[in-house]
Amino acid sequence: MSVYFVSRHPGAKQWAEEEGLVVDAVVDHLDPAAVQTGDTIIGSLPINLAAQICACGCRYLHLCLVVPRELRGCELTTEQMRLCGARLEEYKVGAKNR
Repeated sequence: MSVYFVSRHPGAKQWAEEEGLVVDAVVDHLDPAAVQTGDTIIGSLPINLAAQICACGCRYLHLCLVVPRELRGCELTTEQMRLCGARLEEYKVGAKNR
């Protein structure tokens, strides 16, 4: 079982390191075909990708932040992330059958 931290943002990567997250790989992009049942994925994935990895038996920890309007679209520092309440929350996401 592997732990992936998914982010393209330098501040988020530094935040994870400073928080002491133990991960096997830090990646800018997650290829769902590369994960296996039992893996843990940490990041801010689009809902459809989160559902896809949950469907194959992965654990998903979402990097949550409350970003004020004036910081949206900006690269956040670790300090700004902390001020925005950066935390990990586990989600189990599933797609509704049609």
